Amino acid sequence: MSDLATATWLRSARCTNGSCVEVAFLDGKVAVRDSKDKDGPVLWFTSSEWNVFLKNVRNGNGDLGQHQA
Repeated sequence: MSDLATATWLRSARCTNGSCVEVAFLDGKVAVRDSKDKDGPVLWFTSSEWNVFLKNVRNGNGDLGQHQA
């Protein structure tokens, strides 16, 4: 996997309390972590998986239990 020490982590401008997720784009992959636990676990997604996730969120399909590709 990519070196997370050199990653540029991004978070939403709507994150005002520090309890958010952060994303980093590295070597064609997307890493996601909890902003409160920077040394904690990281979830990895392919670009395709990330795009499907974003599409579903934008279309209002972010409810638990709804899985659409």
